Amino acid sequence: MQRFPAIDCQSTAIQQMIDQFKLVKDSLKGKRDAQRQLYELFAAEMLAVCYRYTKSTADAEDVLQDGFVKVFTHLHQFKADGEIGAWIRRIMVNTAINYLKKNSRYQLELAFSEITMHPVHFDNPEIHLQAKELADLIRQLPPGFQAILNLHAVEGFTHVEIGQMLGINEGTSRSQYSRARALLISWIKKNDIDSKIESYARQ
Repeated sequence: MQRFPAIDCQSTAIQQMIDQFKLVKDSLKGKRDAQRQLYELFAAEMLAVCYRYTKSTADAEDVLQDGFVKVFTHLHQFKADGEIGAWIRRIMVNTAINYLKKNSRYQLELAFSEITMHPVHFDNPEIHLQAKELADLIRQLPPGFQAILNLHAVEGFTHVEIGQMLGINEGTSRSQYSRARALLISWIKKNDIDSKIESYARQ
């Protein structure tokens, strides 16, 4: 069986990693062209990450700019035993969370009340939804719910880590995640019903 395509893919991935490490080294030497290329290489992907935590494109762009300032300020801390993209992504997520905590438009909705916390139980229906539609629904959640859902379900942070990042305890993170997930599923169900009604009406 011919395996050349797989080998080609692996070689391409290795070459891309080598090219990225070279950009990092050149950026550390203060070469502006390398810094610009590194920015352009990850800007679009990281803007999408920032957008998931904010409520407007303008806010996401602010987070992106702040995030890249931190990237280039702390680039010397990057260790070549990992992927530069993953390292940059973590900085962007932390920058986004700090932005939410410092920005008055988000502060009130990040102030979780322990008194209102309670377990939420719900069925987990079979859901078929396009990724963009799901992302759009998540962005309609209150900022606190939106942040916790992204941090846990998308980024893979534990509730202990999320608690440390948001200044809440682990139980609050778990409870808010459950409530956010339940609210999201209720919206998905409603949208599915509305879509079926619209489809029926057009017949």
